[in-house]
Amino acid sequence: MNTKIFQIKLKQDILRHLKYSLGKDAGHATPYDWRVALSLAIRDMVVDPWFESTRKTYEANAKRVYYLSMEFLIGRLVEDVTINLGFEDVARQAMHDLGQDYDTIVSNEPDAALGNGGLGRLAACFLDSLATLGIPAHGYGIRYEHGLFEQHFENGRQVETAEGWLAQRNVWEFERPEVSYPIGFGGHVSESDGKAVWHPSETVRAQAYDAPVLGWQARWCNTLRLWAAKPTRAFDLESFNRGDFLGATAPEALARTISRVLYPDDTTDIGKELRLKQEYFFTSASIQDLIRRYLSSNEDLSKLSEKAAIQLNDTHPAIAGPELIRLLSDVHGMDMMDAIDVTRQCLGYTNHTLLPEALERWPEHLFARVLPRHYRIIEIIQDQHLKATGSDIRIIDHGNVNMGELAFIMAHQVNGVSALHTELVKETVFGDLHKVYPDRIINETNGITPRRWLYNCNQPLRELINSTIGVDWPDDLERLERISQYAEDASFQEQFMAAKRKNKDDLITWLQGKTKVEINPDAMFDVQIKRIHEYKRQLMNLFETVAYWNEIKDNPNKKWTPRVKIFGGKAAPGYAMAKQIIHLINDVATVINNDPATKDYLQIVFPPNYNVSMAEVLIPAADLSEQISTAGKEASGTGNMKFALNGALTIGTLDGANVEIREHVGPENFFLFGLTASEVVERRKQPEYARRAIEASPRLYRVLNQIASGVFSPDEQHRYGSIVQMMYESDYFLVTCDFDAYFDCQRKVDKAYKDTKMWTKMAILNTANVGWFSSDRTIMGYAKDIWNTRSLY
Repeated sequence: MNTKIFQIKLKQDILRHLKYSLGKDAGHATPYDWRVALSLAIRDMVVDPWFESTRKTYEANAKRVYYLSMEFLIGRLVEDVTINLGFEDVARQAMHDLGQDYDTIVSNEPDAALGNGGLGRLAACFLDSLATLGIPAHGYGIRYEHGLFEQHFENGRQVETAEGWLAQRNVWEFERPEVSYPIGFGGHVSESDGKAVWHPSETVRAQAYDAPVLGWQARWCNTLRLWAAKPTRAFDLESFNRGDFLGATAPEALARTISRVLYPDDTTDIGKELRLKQEYFFTSASIQDLIRRYLSSNEDLSKLSEKAAIQLNDTHPAIAGPELIRLLSDVHGMDMMDAIDVTRQCLGYTNHTLLPEALERWPEHLFARVLPRHYRIIEIIQDQHLKATGSDIRIIDHGNVNMGELAFIMAHQVNGVSALHTELVKETVFGDLHKVYPDRIINETNGITPRRWLYNCNQPLRELINSTIGVDWPDDLERLERISQYAEDASFQEQFMAAKRKNKDDLITWLQGKTKVEINPDAMFDVQIKRIHEYKRQLMNLFETVAYWNEIKDNPNKKWTPRVKIFGGKAAPGYAMAKQIIHLINDVATVINNDPATKDYLQIVFPPNYNVSMAEVLIPAADLSEQISTAGKEASGTGNMKFALNGALTIGTLDGANVEIREHVGPENFFLFGLTASEVVERRKQPEYARRAIEASPRLYRVLNQIASGVFSPDEQHRYGSIVQMMYESDYFLVTCDFDAYFDCQRKVDKAYKDTKMWTKMAILNTANVGWFSSDRTIMGYAKDIWNTRSLY
């Protein structure tokens, strides 16, 4: 079908859906109507490759990957799917012919906010790569009624409101009412004929909703299956007729609570219980589903690992081990020890953190009450582990059930997500277990999908690359290395910077209405977009910003490098210090942005409600990428990869994947500062290291004094006393110790930015040399080292 004929057909399909799916005519259709009609027309094109991929998988009786994750931060899909189909230009022209602006229509789609940050976005990238590589796979998660909260600022403070992505129809999903599994909680365990029988006191149903996940050029299509909690009995008519209207709906309320909110506040006992129930809910449904699928083509469950690779994305689905053992043993009659062995052969576990407090642990009494059968199974796993190894490392310890230890002991392979992180996992959080299982930990450095994070979000740079080296790079990102030969070519440099300028202009337009700051497009766009956390050190960035402001005011006649400091990110609702940091950033911005003496050189922007769609606007426009976490604390990072791919230079520490990025782009094209991971450990051993660092740094002392004295909070002088006190007395993440090195490195950045040709060369070499960080390469590593799976096309 030629382009013109296809364009006509697409317009007909859009109008058909507008009329018959939405009940609207073109003259009365809203942007929502046009977007849904376009999406449905595009979705129709995905169904055939989806069915064909499923048919091939069943015909080959192929091994499948089952990726279990609490988060899938998939963002908007209409552009993503259209591009993977290869129909972007056709769709754009079709909408134009129908009198609609394509960009306006696709931006009407709400983000599917089913994640918090890097963990969920990584899962989405992995699904994209699995489909692009033709590896049969299912993503499994929760269909949250409300995803991560919407962030607003009131007088600089973060305020959270419920997110409502499902307030509108989710056009990409197919409801599967026939795919439903019982999920139990509580109750007791009895024995019958020598077998354990669990009698839950509460039961809900997990109902499936499927979304196709299309790979590049529509060569393969996998499935994202999300579970929604439904009541086993929707309505108690007897209670209603007695006048107990609330009681009549109690079963529905219980079920909806489980899949209602992503990451409920777990600082209370009831919040912990809900979080545990959520994790078991989606994990149990997923395990039941994959066993059903296996048995539809196979009989012997002892060979399950030959057809199923189950990957645990962090500790949230760690209950998969005991659950699979329970199903194999209690339901399907397998010997308990054999069930443990089969389960271990199936499970892989990805660790994402070096923070011990981030490895989930549940109070023993809570776990035993909510999941009594699983508690007993964990005791059996622990006993087997202790006898087999002679170690004293326990899963149930000091009144807690430790999910990190459970995931490690039940997985046949445990992987870190960057070279440095993997070595630190062996030395720190799982140091003792590594000694017992020395071959279990391997590395699979994270990656990003180039389809979304360059081809889709950065059209100006995409077009330049296509016209220079061809169009064969989106599924083989290392081919970008070809543009390195143009790094010093004056014409290519000019076009490269023109693409960057177009992205900066687009960002300024996007920010209009979100901020009152007048942004200078010639300024350096210096961006830090991350979850707000002390170890990511937004505070150090802010302190340096204030110090730079002081320098400008002290030396008004010097030729300063103009900067726009851009922050983005959310603080967990219960994380008081992170919310204080947000408030301080906004208060500092109010003062600095309104200072007539410095406004031409320094501005601060903090648009609220950071999400995937915001990242797609910010990252292509960035000149400088802030990757400044305390060395030894960031597992990997993927934002650092996205920025470098889009031609931003990195200022960063030797932490996470920064180490490998620096190796690939070249040390001369990376602004390095700060203590190393081993030096961080040694510095913490020194008495009063933070106070000494402050006393040795007049710039930092001045900044902290300004914050403490109310320069940025004149209405409440001591508002940020807790932050200043923390800097002097603890500063666990060594902001004070790295501050001077960071400030000095930023001045090197200023100097480099003034040399436009040199800066452009460095930016081009960043884009050219980060092709290794494609998630396609990461998934090929998992397939070879952990899953033993192959492509089917």
